[in-house]
Amino acid sequence: MPNTVLIIDDEPKLRQLMARILSLEDYKVLEADDAHSGLRLLEDQEIQLVICDVKLPDANGVDLTAQIKQRYPATEIIVLTAYGTIADGVKAMKNGAFDYITKGDDNDKIIPLVSRAIVKANLQFRIKHLEEKVQRRYAFDKILGQSPVIQQAIELARRVAVTDTTVLLTGETGTGKEVFAQAIHQESPRRTFPFVAVNCSALGKDLLESELFGYRAGAFTGATRDKKGLFDEAHKGTLFLDEIGDMPLDLQAKLLRVLETQEFTRVGDTKPTKVDVRVVAATNKYLEQEAGGGQFRLDLFYRLSVFSIELPPLRMRPQDIPLLAEQFARQDTAKIGKKPMSLTTEVLAVLMGYSWKGNIRELKNVIERAVILNDGPQLLPEHLPLDVQSSATLTNGRAFDLAQVEKKHIAQILRHTNGNKTETARLLGIGLSTLYRKVDQYGL
Repeated sequence: MPNTVLIIDDEPKLRQLMARILSLEDYKVLEADDAHSGLRLLEDQEIQLVICDVKLPDANGVDLTAQIKQRYPATEIIVLTAYGTIADGVKAMKNGAFDYITKGDDNDKIIPLVSRAIVKANLQFRIKHLEEKVQRRYAFDKILGQSPVIQQAIELARRVAVTDTTVLLTGETGTGKEVFAQAIHQESPRRTFPFVAVNCSALGKDLLESELFGYRAGAFTGATRDKKGLFDEAHKGTLFLDEIGDMPLDLQAKLLRVLETQEFTRVGDTKPTKVDVRVVAATNKYLEQEAGGGQFRLDLFYRLSVFSIELPPLRMRPQDIPLLAEQFARQDTAKIGKKPMSLTTEVLAVLMGYSWKGNIRELKNVIERAVILNDGPQLLPEHLPLDVQSSATLTNGRAFDLAQVEKKHIAQILRHTNGNKTETARLLGIGLSTLYRKVDQYGL
């Protein structure tokens, strides 16, 4: 698609001449004879560059520059004037113009100037489109589920997203706490600033402190230069503290101070650093009970749980399992280059009858595995792990004989590995001798 240039000038001959020149350079050219018409064109389509005269019937081009940049920041503007003045030139540049040139005197410069402005505009549009893509990816609308419990959680998250309130997300492992944290950030006024995440259980005390608050050169052996912490990195944005219940007690005291004062002290430093950070925390523990046992600070719990949202386990929203499973199957087939696969009513019944202790994360992994193993157009119960099949069989009282389920599953893996028994045993998680015994038992 050609780059689009809008010329706003009330002199028809000059406007048409410039339009002709730019069209020969393969630009798509739009024309307007006043500011009002130009703004209407900007509303209707994506325009990389505006070339605008200073003197217009209904506006001053220098002032119009500020208006356009405020509403369409990715669009670049070149201001033209018949009688250039230094004051107008300075004001145009301050208002966001890419350049300010005099008509006639700079005819040989206009094409290279337009080219440079278009390059800059396209970069800005790419950044804008990427930001919009990220925002759409993590928006609440992308959280699948129609069950009342998940819809209630989404509604609470929407309401708190537009505030600066600290949020505590609770729920079992795999219920989607980071997805909710991302959505809260993307629908907040902080969306254009960083979203920074850290798992508090993945790092030791000293490393976690250095990661969160940074350090000064010489603070400890190996600290050869200053290092910014995650609170610095998340300035004006959101810091997501996952598994907050595993944070060491002495670091909890420092975190409480940051939440209360919006300042912290780097390791090895003596002066506090001010930050503007919104904290969203998550845990799979009952923090109030942890506080009662001395494993978590009660004052920090109260500070974090100003606005608490509990995410339901998957077993409490079984009607959402088909939606999630079908979405994961679409993603996985696209990712590995297989043709789309449908989920049969039998496989959906099995999925809905399973307890899903690992919640959405476990369901995602099960579907990915099934897609890899299946070479046909449909996912069937036999493509699922044995524990999913057998658990759902017992739960639902379905007419699946466990031995038959095992036989079908082993046969499926053997087909997938082209009869390689060593690889089959590895995928099944059993010993090679056990596999040979099963093959003999089932006549495979």
